[in-house]
Amino acid sequence: MHLAEILIGRKVLPISGVFTALERQHREGGKLGDNIVALGLLTAEQYARELDSVISKTPAFPVTIADTGISQPKLLALMLKFMHLDSRETVSSLSEATRLPRQITRQLIEDALHRKLVAALGTTASGAFPEIRYALSAAGRAAANEALTQNLYIGPAPVSLAAYQLQVRKQLIKGESLTDAHLRKGLNGLVVPEAYIRKLLPAMNAAKTLLLFGPPGNGKTTVASRIANLFQQVVYIPYAVEIAGQIMRVFDPGVHKPVLSEAEGNSIAEKEGMQNEVFDDRWVACRWPFVTAGGELTLEMLDLQHDPESKFYEAPLHVKAMNGIFLIDDFGRQRLQPVELLNRWIGPMENQIDYLKLHTGKSFSLPFDVLLMFSTNLDPQDLMDPAFLRRIAYKIRLYPPDKAEFSRAFHEAAKSHGLTLPHQVFEFIVDTLAVQGRFGLAYFQPKFICEQVAEVCRCFAMEPVITKPLAAEALANLYVQIEAAAGG
Repeated sequence: MHLAEILIGRKVLPISGVFTALERQHREGGKLGDNIVALGLLTAEQYARELDSVISKTPAFPVTIADTGISQPKLLALMLKFMHLDSRETVSSLSEATRLPRQITRQLIEDALHRKLVAALGTTASGAFPEIRYALSAAGRAAANEALTQNLYIGPAPVSLAAYQLQVRKQLIKGESLTDAHLRKGLNGLVVPEAYIRKLLPAMNAAKTLLLFGPPGNGKTTVASRIANLFQQVVYIPYAVEIAGQIMRVFDPGVHKPVLSEAEGNSIAEKEGMQNEVFDDRWVACRWPFVTAGGELTLEMLDLQHDPESKFYEAPLHVKAMNGIFLIDDFGRQRLQPVELLNRWIGPMENQIDYLKLHTGKSFSLPFDVLLMFSTNLDPQDLMDPAFLRRIAYKIRLYPPDKAEFSRAFHEAAKSHGLTLPHQVFEFIVDTLAVQGRFGLAYFQPKFICEQVAEVCRCFAMEPVITKPLAAEALANLYVQIEAAAGG
């Protein structure tokens, strides 16, 4: 990780501003910060404050093998596996694969040469800077195969459990507070009643467990996912963690979203000068994690997942959600009993510590910094006993919209889909849903209807207007009890 991408990730500067500073650095030299200040993008005081904050929260660049927190034999075994399975031959390619600094990779190569595990083959014929190529000896292949019997993990070098525990505490959810204006901006485009805002903001800033309940289709899941995108704090996620000689993989591309895309990261790397603050590449700078689990959730998913074939672990869902949000959607509809799931969380919720166990019997602890959110359309009193309900500090009942809120939501949806909504058609829809059909109004209905109408208009080159016949067709797709009928 480099300072440039972290400044962008923290939204201190836009990517265009960082690119401008990097281009000036190439011309004028000096450190990136000097060029940022010279361009007037930040004052010297602002930059110094940001740099201090980055340094205090970002995993430090390891200079020596001891700095990695992982033993030399373990790092050497990982390097040999890359050489054996991935045909990596040079210090730069091995450094890139393991995410270890080149000076540490060179130390590992020197150790392997001393042990006669590798042999030099000569220099590369391509590239701006020719490098020595290395290949495994017979002893090296044997050592690589022995390492593979321990586990089949091949990826960035792990960090230590102690380093992971420390980093989680450095980036606690409570470390960032939302303002009223920030919350409203993040929910822009949604019709959110004022009563929800008054409960949501304190819940987010207190980082307390939250229960969203009410009839289906009224925005519980949508609100939860929007909340995850409100926070600007950069969260550092390790690719993997070593625990008592075992490997737990944590980084999950399906969950963790890097602050920069791969293309943006490559663009910055191409522009970066020589004098840049760098940090530990075994961590990924990410946005707040947001993990959601619904009816498929089982207790096993909340334990370490050990693969007997690969012989390493996958982190459980709530560990992947660490320093972020874990939404348990459709609570009460899981295959396990609600009380089983609730009992799993009582200790971590109260003590902010979770305990996990390896298949070897070894237990270890992790800070429990997860914003738990339960979402259900069932009656909470049927799911939880009074003692557990007391442990949930914030409870928000989401009601169906009244006609005025439904109108706002519908006009927002129509605008976003480029549609016109005549007043008489809106009245026809409300009458069909709330009077004749007795289905009631819900916040999800406008988006569904507008998507259907917009698609029909696109397919048949029709004017983008919601007519009664088009609305009737969409309503028939929304509820099978409604028959599509041409309106006047």
